[in-house]
Amino acid sequence: MTQPPSQQPPQGGFGAPQEPQGTPQPPQGQPPQGQPPQGPPPPAAPPQMPPVPPSQPGYGYPQPPAGQPGYGYPQASGPYAQQPGPYGAQPGPYGQQPGPYGQQQPGPYGGPAQPGHGYPQQQFPGAPVPGGSGGGPFKGKPAVVIGAALAALLVIGGGVFFAVSGGDGDDKKPVAASSSGDTKPSTSPTVDEGDGTGGGREADDDLNAGRKAGEAKVLWLTKNGVDLPRNGADVYGPWIVGDTLVKGMYRSVVGYSVADGKEKWTLPLPADMCAAPGTPTADGKIVIGVESGTTDKADCSELQLIDLNTGKAGWKKSVKKNGAWDLMSDIGLAISGDTVTVGRTGNSSAYRVSDGKELFGKPSGNCQPFAFAGGAKLIAASSCRTSDLDNPQHQVQEIDPLTGKAKWTYTPKRGWEVDKVYSVSPLVVSLTQSEEKKWSILALRENGTLRSQLVGGKEDKFSVDCGHDFAVFGEKLEGCTGVAADANTFYMMTEDDTSGTGRTNKVIAFDLNTGKPKWKAPAPAERTMKPLGTEGGGVLVYLEPSYDKGGAIATIAPTGGSPKVLLQHPDSTTRIENFFSSTTLYAGGRSFVVSTRVSASNDEEEKEQTTMMAFGK
Repeated sequence: MTQPPSQQPPQGGFGAPQEPQGTPQPPQGQPPQGQPPQGPPPPAAPPQMPPVPPSQPGYGYPQPPAGQPGYGYPQASGPYAQQPGPYGAQPGPYGQQPGPYGQQQPGPYGGPAQPGHGYPQQQFPGAPVPGGSGGGPFKGKPAVVIGAALAALLVIGGGVFFAVSGGDGDDKKPVAASSSGDTKPSTSPTVDEGDGTGGGREADDDLNAGRKAGEAKVLWLTKNGVDLPRNGADVYGPWIVGDTLVKGMYRSVVGYSVADGKEKWTLPLPADMCAAPGTPTADGKIVIGVESGTTDKADCSELQLIDLNTGKAGWKKSVKKNGAWDLMSDIGLAISGDTVTVGRTGNSSAYRVSDGKELFGKPSGNCQPFAFAGGAKLIAASSCRTSDLDNPQHQVQEIDPLTGKAKWTYTPKRGWEVDKVYSVSPLVVSLTQSEEKKWSILALRENGTLRSQLVGGKEDKFSVDCGHDFAVFGEKLEGCTGVAADANTFYMMTEDDTSGTGRTNKVIAFDLNTGKPKWKAPAPAERTMKPLGTEGGGVLVYLEPSYDKGGAIATIAPTGGSPKVLLQHPDSTTRIENFFSSTTLYAGGRSFVVSTRVSASNDEEEKEQTTMMAFGK
């Protein structure tokens, strides 16, 4: 949230919640006969938004094969052309957007955009920017790297909390440049233990030398130590399993000790890592996507099981291609129970995590799932074939993870597209209307009926961080941060207010039963903060570092008020903590700041780039 916005969306409110005209559909996955249940109706006077940019990808972007693509291939509009999200729409549930509102999904992106291809990111006003900070899916840093920021995770009520941020300062921008030499991952990145004794670094450069009373210690710091391709690499994860923090990058997945940052295990990969779910299974297993080769013709089609506790590789298999147009898009992975789903444009499939057996594939019928959100439930976004490509019909469904059958179906009004799932339990969904450039957030009940529509005020503009949002013709439901939820409350941050002497913002709590705000809590003067998760009935937030103040983990009471600091990071290391793009997570009384993108102008800088910091008392 420390970057200047790429574009300020117009102000406005969402409007009062509307009860849909109908009930959830039966689990056939087919559009109902006659008039479908209506989602949130459009507001009487929609705000003026920037024009939607053309959907034609720019030079260097992958082009579809000649000929007319089949059903489900990205069209000029719909969820595949340009991220249907907040197309220049307000960064959050504001601006009188009629549509649904979405809560933070417990788990990041169903799989990051494929790193390493070198496809330039398409830019358009207000769109999410890879590696961008707060400011919602509509603002952030100009894209200067290929790919997107790492998937960041929120496990609601699970004790592990994540937030994705972007650092400030042009001096730290990743730069695409040549990188020569061996591209094999190093097996031992540099670890600097900041124990305050000077043993980790030179005496005049100790991480804790300037620590003041009441500030946390820097427990350890790691540097990259990996020679990467010239465009750098995205980071996947991190995931915490027991006493191990795991992240993937380029051609390896590595487990680190949360206590001292030292490597516990390293799993080399035969090609680039290209997708990952937000959450592992309850026993610490995960299925990642790996490129099918190391050439430009490779696609993200190889699935690999990994035990995050030990680093041992399990089964491996290729995603079965379903037709000539399959696997032309990025894939999104999501895990629910013992099922991992593979979503992509016009196709989907699911496998059992424990043994790799295929459980279900593309369903029959006119409506096809294209993306999933995992966690306590398996939620699917589906697109239905229509005669008017400019007026799409989407559905939200809860899917049985064993059979693939829909338990219920919610059908929003025609023209509204499912954009993100911010939380699966409670279920909060973000929808967008690209034709009229509107955005809205809905809460749905356990049976799929409308619970509420969030109502924003005209004086506030909201922000959601979907930094790893952009994919090549792909769609990911998971992955937004800066939001949190418990059973009855949804927490969201506002955009930065720059009218004073420094940037600041607020966290606003919404009643999920009414959609109306319960309270607004301002950040400390000249500071910004973002929700990480919920704890003790309140909301856990990350106070982001400023130029002279270290970051902090804090809580806001269930009734609102000022944030209460739990762990204050040292002011003396704020410039190190303020990464260009990072994920912050809090678990077991420790906080971890993890870089989401590693890239530099030359090999030496690349290997010396700080990749993780840990703080504790």
